[in-house]
Amino acid sequence: MAELVEGTSLWQDAWRRWRKHRVSVASAVVLAFVIVFCAIGPPLVQAIWGWTYEMQDIPLGAVPPSAEHPFGTDQLGRDLMVRTMHGGRVSLLVALVATAVSLTVGVTYGAVSGYSGGRVDAAMMRFVDIMMSTPYLLLVIVLMAVIPPSSVSFAGLDGSFVLMFGALGLVSWLVLARIVRGQVLSLKRREFVEAARAIGVKPHLILFRHIVPNTLGPVIVYASMTIPGVMLSEAFLSFLGLGIREPQASWGTLVNEGSNAMSVMPWLLVFPGGLMTLTLFCLNFLGDGLRDALDPSARKS
Repeated sequence: MAELVEGTSLWQDAWRRWRKHRVSVASAVVLAFVIVFCAIGPPLVQAIWGWTYEMQDIPLGAVPPSAEHPFGTDQLGRDLMVRTMHGGRVSLLVALVATAVSLTVGVTYGAVSGYSGGRVDAAMMRFVDIMMSTPYLLLVIVLMAVIPPSSVSFAGLDGSFVLMFGALGLVSWLVLARIVRGQVLSLKRREFVEAARAIGVKPHLILFRHIVPNTLGPVIVYASMTIPGVMLSEAFLSFLGLGIREPQASWGTLVNEGSNAMSVMPWLLVFPGGLMTLTLFCLNFLGDGLRDALDPSARKS
């Protein structure tokens, strides 16, 4: 009598393959350390040294790394380590929220377009083509420059945060919409969708309960690749002075400040720039591992 072999799902196979991707797993561990470092670091620094990200010691000025200030201080005597931690909080928060906005808009738009088909699909995709022909960062810069931050404050958040979330999220969904549309076009004629139609399930339930969950593999991979891109865009906008406003700090603003004085105060650039570079490397390696793990062609029968 043949021995029965327990089957595995796509997600179980993906988890097993991802654990074998050592670089991706190591990147996830390092990324978790960076997140914890930025999340719980500021209160620890305040408890141990008494420094917060906005506290100034102008007579002290800029000093190199020491026991009291492990990352050194900036020109206003502010502790660079706690400012780097706070900047990491801001950069990661902007990247995560903007990516969440992008995923929400892109998945919904692409799914509706692919499932509707016909003229609706054609019209929706022509709008995407027009938006994609517009320079991405130019659109974000125009939004950030035209809309005053004070007019968009929400739930106690600074207006520059809300603008950054909206500007980056609402123009970065176009590629995802195309990806999801392609997935939906290949799924909407499958047997399980035809069966759902046959028993009278409403179209919106078929779309969001049966079809969209089957597109999550490419969506997760795209999200892991989008976060580094959003972080770089935020850093670029902050570098131009259109991002986070003082006394807030992000990795982009810190790198901008450090680049202006790197010849005489290199620590101002080395620490925030190094941590940002490490995070971007980890996110890219993590995305590579997820892409390989969720590739249907790699699944063993």
